[in-house]
Amino acid sequence: MTPPFLPPRDDCSTACQTLGAEKYTRRRLIQVGGMGLLGLNLPGLLRAAAASSVGKTRAPKAKAKSVIFLYQFGGPSHLETFDMKPDAPEAIRGPHRAIGTNVDGIQIAERLPRMAKVMDKVCLVRSVHHTMQNHNSASYYALTGHAPPVDDIRLRDTLDLSPAYGSVVDALAPTGGELPGFVAYPHVMRDGSVTPGQHASFLGKIHDPLLIIRDPNATDFSLPELSLPAGMTIERLAARRELQKAIDAQSRMLDTAAAAKGLDTYYDKALAMLHSTRLRDAFNLGAESDRVRDSYGRSTYGQGCLLARRLVESGVRFVSVYFDASIGGQTTTDGGWDTHGFNNTRMFPIIEQRHLPITDQTLPTLLTDLDERGLLESTLVVWMGEFGRTPKINANVSRDHWPSCYTVLLAGGGVKRGYVHGASDRNGAYPERDAVRPDDLAATMFHLLGINPHAEVMNAQNRPIPIAEGQPIAGVLA
Repeated sequence: MTPPFLPPRDDCSTACQTLGAEKYTRRRLIQVGGMGLLGLNLPGLLRAAAASSVGKTRAPKAKAKSVIFLYQFGGPSHLETFDMKPDAPEAIRGPHRAIGTNVDGIQIAERLPRMAKVMDKVCLVRSVHHTMQNHNSASYYALTGHAPPVDDIRLRDTLDLSPAYGSVVDALAPTGGELPGFVAYPHVMRDGSVTPGQHASFLGKIHDPLLIIRDPNATDFSLPELSLPAGMTIERLAARRELQKAIDAQSRMLDTAAAAKGLDTYYDKALAMLHSTRLRDAFNLGAESDRVRDSYGRSTYGQGCLLARRLVESGVRFVSVYFDASIGGQTTTDGGWDTHGFNNTRMFPIIEQRHLPITDQTLPTLLTDLDERGLLESTLVVWMGEFGRTPKINANVSRDHWPSCYTVLLAGGGVKRGYVHGASDRNGAYPERDAVRPDDLAATMFHLLGINPHAEVMNAQNRPIPIAEGQPIAGVLA
């Protein structure tokens, strides 16, 4: 059972080694051992403190209350989704035709007919670019808005790297009270090693997501982490908490061990969640009718998007839904948007049989549902991957990684509707105008949430760094 807030065990072990967990005495380990009730063990609590400072510049007026971040691990091809090139040579335009949408002048892939009916709710950014060609390094860039120190498939998740967007939001604009500010599910993504950028990093564990490694499409989907053990009442648990505080005060370990600071806040946050009927209700997908659940699609991703709607409706500020745990490309039944496992066929069957059908059912349903409930204006939806694919199908009948130009979809939360920002060249290879970097997308998200994108946080070396190094994309703002 994966406890709330915590990264995978191997990540925790790395953190222990990095921060010198060997300095903890046997007495201290016994003292904090009682906190294992909620999975709040010592490795998961290291680096709990993070100093943050909001820049002196006045924060922008918030247009979005929440973000639903739909991450498409593996790299969706813009040429098979939202940036068709019907007049390009066959080796570039691929097997799909372009179809019109409900917005004049915007065409998308023929395998997305339901999306074509909701493009009046969408803003396409067709000129995103960077230089990272490996999944882990490019994904880290996409998940944090900060370029990695190296472009290498072996890029490791360390506390020197930047935090996830949701962790920054939780640190600088917390929800307060009983609800988590950042929820992520249903996977921990990895391409060999764990992909960096999925947790709070140097901001401290207190800002890690409530991480749910469970399938929301499973018939027994539930959150036992948010239930008390048999015979334990919230009052009894709170009393134990007071005893723990007294022990900590006597030992003064929380004052002298920098790696342990923040345990109080972390533990209190867990107690509040245990007592929260709002949070339990939000995760109760069984409260939705079969009609609604069927409309999202009875898939892990489909039910995950429905859960995202319920979470922002309850007041959660940032929800990350990961399309898959792996980059994919090996089967047609699971995996992300990579197509390298199908080099001997021109049609890339994982796209035909998995990616596009799921996307065309779930994404338009989510956008329509949010709009009909009056939530789209206050909820920014971001649909993106780490890069696109080479425009030209190569000699292996494959498309390789292509970060030089790809498309990101935005909707709601203060962005223009039925709008295209930027453009790729005639072959979809490079931005032709209004080029955008992931840094700019990060700044745009923070700006729309009412967070100064130039605010600073303290990194692992205790030096101030900006939460975004780009600029809000003025052209997409409504």
